[in-house]
Amino acid sequence: MTEPITETALVARLRAAGCVFAEDEARLILATAATPDGASAMVDRRAAGLPLEHVLGWAEFCGLRIAVDPGVFVPRRRTEFLVRRAAELAPPRPVVVDLCCGTGALGAALAATLRAGGPALHAADIEPAAVRCARRNVEPFGGHVHEGDLFAPLPAALRGGIDVLLANVPYVPAGELALMPVEARVHEPRVALDGGPDGLDVLRRVTAEAPGWLAPGGHLLFETSERQVPDAVAAVERSGLAATVAESAEFAATVIVAAKPV
Repeated sequence: MTEPITETALVARLRAAGCVFAEDEARLILATAATPDGASAMVDRRAAGLPLEHVLGWAEFCGLRIAVDPGVFVPRRRTEFLVRRAAELAPPRPVVVDLCCGTGALGAALAATLRAGGPALHAADIEPAAVRCARRNVEPFGGHVHEGDLFAPLPAALRGGIDVLLANVPYVPAGELALMPVEARVHEPRVALDGGPDGLDVLRRVTAEAPGWLAPGGHLLFETSERQVPDAVAAVERSGLAATVAESAEFAATVIVAAKPV
């Protein structure tokens, strides 16, 4: 019979591997693993450098347990601020689209928040692995996940009718990818991180097409860095949308809300 594995032993192994939050991670691993051998194997994967969320197979986001598969972008806690802003702006029974959806965490979290309003939810991503993962998170809320580049795979019937467009686009400048933590740059897809020379290439494509997809009075929300705000706002305004900048010290997040005139 396999000997029980203690939290103290796991903490020691994680700390030796350089995990800063070894105690918290050990508790999560023990709570997730089905067997002692499973817990030990999870610690080995974590010690080898895999993101904790890939090791566990899930991440907590807006109070939900979001499935996270290997090779898929891990939802960041700071992005919960974007979901909060979207919930404040959503009309009753909105049409919601989660673009560059990754795990589908944003759309799922917004749908959970607006459950009484019953949003019509769609999500899209160019990465097949992300699409497979997102279906596990989005379909329980009655949502649909589409595979393709930005707006291209969305049903034509959505054009001009989207009330809330969540676009968690990549915004890391290509030249700064090497400065990112190893967990991200090695284990997450480059397409989910690389925003081009100044980090705003994908955003410009989204803002250029967004007006044709948004409903009158609809909103596009995306995250950016503080230093990118002037250029991001300029991209929004060139498309004919009105930009508002929202910042949160609690989440260390900057979100731009782009509104289509009524």
